[in-house]
Amino acid sequence: QVQLVESGGGLVQAGGSLRLSCAASGRTFSSYAMGWFRQAPGKEREFVAAISWSNSNTDYADSVKGRFTISRDNAKNTVYLQMNSLKPDDTAVYYCAARHYTNSHSARSTSGYDYWGQGTQVTVSS
Repeated sequence: QVQLVESGGGLVQAGGSLRLSCAASGRTFSSYAMGWFRQAPGKEREFVAAISWSNSNTDYADSVKGRFTISRDNAKNTVYLQMNSLKPDDTAVYYCAARHYTNSHSARSTSGYDYWGQGTQVTVSS
């Protein structure tokens, strides 16, 4: 089992920045690829960003590319999402997720992840 706890959400004005953190406990964190997803009211949960276990590969949704940066610190069992130039459309609950290496589903789909955090609210005002 892997337990994930997100933090760092809040209310920010458009153009501002936030840094989300996701602390992991349980099994070996460095063995898991990690992802961030978000879900706005009335919408499906959508992919935001992903990072491989070794930090060597990252992937971003087109809607956040160039504004968001995913990173991880395996020594601290933590993954981060730095969000810059925030827009009102970025308002959502943000979830981090862990992906076991045996999971064969796409890393851009919710099925591609085995463990989820409880989410943290990000609200961007115009």
